[in-house]
Amino acid sequence: MALIGMREVSIRFGGPTVLEQVTFAIEAGERVCLVGRNGSGKTTLMKLLAGELSPDSGEITRQKGLRVARLEQEIPDHLNGTVLEVVTDGLGKLRPALTTYHHASQALAQANDPDALRALTEAQELLDHLDGWAVQQRVMELLSLLALPVETPFTTLSGGLKRRVLLARALITEPDLLLLDEPTNHLDLEAIQWLEEFFRGDGSTRTFRGTLFFVTHDRQFLNRLASRILELDRGRLSDWPGDYATYRRRKEADLEAELQQQALFDKKLAQEESWIRQGIQARRTRNEGRVRALERLRRERRQRREQTGVARLQLESGELSGKIVVEAKQISYHYADVPIVRNLSTTIQRGDKIGIIGPNGVGKTTLLRLLLGELAPDQGSVRLGTRLEVAYFDQLRSRLDENKTVIDAVADGQQEVLFHGRRRHIMGYLQDFLFSPERARSPVSVLSGGERNRLLLARLFLRPSNVLVMDEPTNDLDVETLELLESLLVDYPGTVLLVSHDRTFLNHVVTATLVFAGEGMVSEFVGGYDDWLAQRPPPVLPAAPSETANANKNKAEVKPRERERKRRLSFKEQQELTALPRRIEEMENEQQQLHQQVADPAFYRRGSAEVVASTARLSWLEQSLAEAYDRWQTLEALTEEQG
Repeated sequence: MALIGMREVSIRFGGPTVLEQVTFAIEAGERVCLVGRNGSGKTTLMKLLAGELSPDSGEITRQKGLRVARLEQEIPDHLNGTVLEVVTDGLGKLRPALTTYHHASQALAQANDPDALRALTEAQELLDHLDGWAVQQRVMELLSLLALPVETPFTTLSGGLKRRVLLARALITEPDLLLLDEPTNHLDLEAIQWLEEFFRGDGSTRTFRGTLFFVTHDRQFLNRLASRILELDRGRLSDWPGDYATYRRRKEADLEAELQQQALFDKKLAQEESWIRQGIQARRTRNEGRVRALERLRRERRQRREQTGVARLQLESGELSGKIVVEAKQISYHYADVPIVRNLSTTIQRGDKIGIIGPNGVGKTTLLRLLLGELAPDQGSVRLGTRLEVAYFDQLRSRLDENKTVIDAVADGQQEVLFHGRRRHIMGYLQDFLFSPERARSPVSVLSGGERNRLLLARLFLRPSNVLVMDEPTNDLDVETLELLESLLVDYPGTVLLVSHDRTFLNHVVTATLVFAGEGMVSEFVGGYDDWLAQRPPPVLPAAPSETANANKNKAEVKPRERERKRRLSFKEQQELTALPRRIEEMENEQQQLHQQVADPAFYRRGSAEVVASTARLSWLEQSLAEAYDRWQTLEALTEEQG
């Protein structure tokens, strides 16, 4: 039996049907990604799976005793208390016992407090009674694994740390099915990579053993995790086994076939409409069966739901800036004696696309403000170029008034906007950003995260600019809009300063990166995220004191021949290098055979165990091929060094 499934489920909220006759099942151990346009109903489907909504019709089946946890897309406003209290929320009677035990233990560690000793004894008795020691150990392991500050109030945390806390709260119950709605939002690169390893089990000491169902806009995260893709489009759900690249290729072919079928249908309908409008003689000899067939064609055409339009993004470019946009010389900045930026020198010229990479809270937004002249450095100087027109995309969306309608948020009560030198009606302009007339009249407060981002882009792109500053623009945007935004930024004639944790987005857009290396040091690299990985120096492992002393003592005496010997391939490595091409070829052949197998519709009439095993094997092959290619490249590089 499947872990959970839907059978002919439908639901609507006043407008078009959100889910229409949806049928699918999820097997234990799968990692399923749900994709679809913003507003297509992905969050609604997840709420149905979590039991937070009931369908209008159809059936949702669950295994008996199924434990489901959901990580929401937006951070709730009502959560209070310490990190420990928020994480243990939902554990019922165990929660007060766990929190009391922790607080009392901390108090006794600092002083011999009789009240703390009494509270600790009571908490221990309650944990014994509820058999809660295993849960207590799991809580502390997870808090340590996610590097969470246990005693810190939740409301004081950054967005990224709040997401980690909510993830810990979802994981603490060890759910059989974990629902993640945009899990990478507000997480830095290190946290995103940790998530990938945690759910894939790549070398992590503790991995998630349940079933994963997630929504994400991060294409690299999707590629690494998904063993199967479900797409929600115009209320219908389609199933695409395999990775994201396979899905995109097959989806394009499917859409092309759909357009051809619709063109044939419309041609036939036009012919029948022409026939029905013929003169009186044709009406006397009319075939009534043909008339009824025409009525059916008309009903079918009225019920057709057209594919959601593609956002048409255009920027209002200003006049060209000077050749030099920003010149920073030896700038440093401290906050409360903590170095944020130290001795940074960089020159940004017109047309540069600069990516800024670093952990959450390290000071990326502060660096932006220093480069734009909004903050004065403690040391050094920043010189701004001439004729700068700056447009700023705010990651916190603080520039949106929740009480205004979408129209007023963009046009401030006007019916027309000036764009590219001509006036456009506000409704037409908003439709370029996929806002229907009904949605355009809605208040900002009811918009989803993706719709808010599109609204902010609509406001931003009205403003003429030659310097575009984008602080986390990719959160909540669907993949198609992301790809359009990428193309727009690549073709933008001005300068772009981009803060993002989306690795694919960085690779496609930026020409150089500024990377926070710790303790206020910021390094500059040519290219995007992958280029930075290739160029960054390898981590230096600390040597033992005796080894360090011997190395320093004999450093001048090391001969070139000895250095060569250190790089020489061992016999085992030479054998490995010889065998790798054949091994890679075998894995690629198997991968190709499996892709052909899962592409056959008859494959899914087999047992569910075989389907799961085949998709899991595909995922393993993808990972193993990447590792084999990396190893081959490393051994080849060592061979070249030997000459």
